[in-house]
Amino acid sequence: MLSGRRLNLLDPSPLDIEIEDIAHGLARVARWNGQTFGAQIYSVAQHSLLVDAIAGHFAPSISLSTRRAVLLHDAAEYVIGDIISPFKAVIGEAYRETEQRVLAAVMQRFDLPAPMTKIARDLAKKADHAAAYLEATRLAGFSEAEAAEIFGVPPAFPSTIHALLNPWGADDAKIRFLARFAELQPNA
Repeated sequence: MLSGRRLNLLDPSPLDIEIEDIAHGLARVARWNGQTFGAQIYSVAQHSLLVDAIAGHFAPSISLSTRRAVLLHDAAEYVIGDIISPFKAVIGEAYRETEQRVLAAVMQRFDLPAPMTKIARDLAKKADHAAAYLEATRLAGFSEAEAAEIFGVPPAFPSTIHALLNPWGADDAKIRFLARFAELQPNA
């Protein structure tokens, strides 16, 4: 990692995880394998912020720790990348197991339950599906019918959530991710 940390993917230690490395990596990992409209990639960091905003819309009174867990729901991708779901199915359990090990270390590093609590996991999944629908229809060329079949149709969202679908540069995504993480820290 740029911080100088070395992360063992087979046995990741929370002591080797830094939020700056996560933000840096996620800001440079493309959602949809880069197959999106626009001059910039739509990064996993920006996707994570979108999921966080949608989760806040669905459950405005959830705890800071749950919001932090939702923000970090894809944090493992800072080292293992974002593989499209059909290919994850081909790869099988090796990818999922590695992802779960890294995510557990991330959660432990930031004093969150590992695995994620049922509340955090369910909220992240619900918000992630809504985000995927929006990304698919706005950024990845899916028709509304096709996206609805795969992800379900989310409710209407305010313009502040839709604004998160305009791709940012990597540096901007990193800065915004770090700022949101800081806002979700206890006593922030």
